[in-house]
Amino acid sequence: MCQSEARRGPELGAAKWLHFPQLALRRRLGQLSCMSRPALKLRSWPLTVLYYLLPFGALRPLSRVGWRPVSRVALYKSVPTRLLSRAWGRLNQVELPHWLRRPVYSLYIWTFGVNMKEAAVEDLHHYRNLSEFFRRKLKPQARPVCGLHSVISPSDGKILNFGQVKNCEVEQVKGVTYSLESFLGPRTSTDDLPFAPATPCGSFRNQLVTREGNELYHCVIYLAPGDYHCFHSPTDWTVSHRRHFPGSLMSVNPGMARWIKELFCHNERVVLTGDWKHGFFSLTAVGATNVGSIRIYFDRDLHTNSPRYSKGSYNDFSFVTHANKEGIPMRKGEHLGEFNLGSTIVLIFEAPKDFNFKLKAGQKIRFGEALGSL
Repeated sequence: MCQSEARRGPELGAAKWLHFPQLALRRRLGQLSCMSRPALKLRSWPLTVLYYLLPFGALRPLSRVGWRPVSRVALYKSVPTRLLSRAWGRLNQVELPHWLRRPVYSLYIWTFGVNMKEAAVEDLHHYRNLSEFFRRKLKPQARPVCGLHSVISPSDGKILNFGQVKNCEVEQVKGVTYSLESFLGPRTSTDDLPFAPATPCGSFRNQLVTREGNELYHCVIYLAPGDYHCFHSPTDWTVSHRRHFPGSLMSVNPGMARWIKELFCHNERVVLTGDWKHGFFSLTAVGATNVGSIRIYFDRDLHTNSPRYSKGSYNDFSFVTHANKEGIPMRKGEHLGEFNLGSTIVLIFEAPKDFNFKLKAGQKIRFGEALGSL
């Protein structure tokens, strides 16, 4: 045997051993490809988690043999947020010992910047559990309601976006949109809904705008964990219909809203629709992680984050009956509902073209302050 062949022998042997793991991985990936989709996801999760957690791309050589990690968005969507939120809700109901309440609530106040001077009850020992503390009421004079403007902020929070609805798309944050029809749900032809049945030639937006010369507007308000968690009526209007969408309970903070397209359409939400003096008006309470509980004070039949509802469906309820042919009248500033922890309110309404928002994107706002007027 010549020297060149002798040198090549060890190289060929090393190459064989280097290729062996790749061949084994390809064979294993071939077996995975024959599995059902749920089983494949289950087997892919551990590798995917390690792929994103391990430093220096330790598992990136796997991509050379055809393996691809589940995307971060898909991985996050697969987290059982509904189950976790129900467990968190149960934990919030546990009564805390009297001696533990002050340190627990003080830590929360320090973490999220809660202003307890505005609370109707400032004594921390008064709140028996976390749920009562989250849903604390404010002093009557803490939030004066602006009487000069036609639409006020229904809650404390941060303005994520606002403006006219264009091309049936609404911005959840700057540059990231969701479908208006996916968010509010398909049209129905029942007589008790506040909008007309769908017509083949009209767009979804045109079905909501009931008066000639009006435009459709939207406003998105994010409630942080430290904010006041109740929400109120933003104007004088009549609620005639409720639509509840069971769904995911992903975080709705601004960073997540930039990351996941149509986030508000994926999450559980309660859509209240009706009329105000200028036509169609709707308020939607969007759930979030650990915020499975959305309560509407006048709707005792509403049960959110319940196992009996399947994700992807929706259920309707009409407040228009034979005894009450108009619905539920709401006055501006009147108590409407509450969240646990924090979430998002989305207003979508019809108004004349000269309606103007008194806002800036990203600004902090408090319940009772002006959103806009004619």
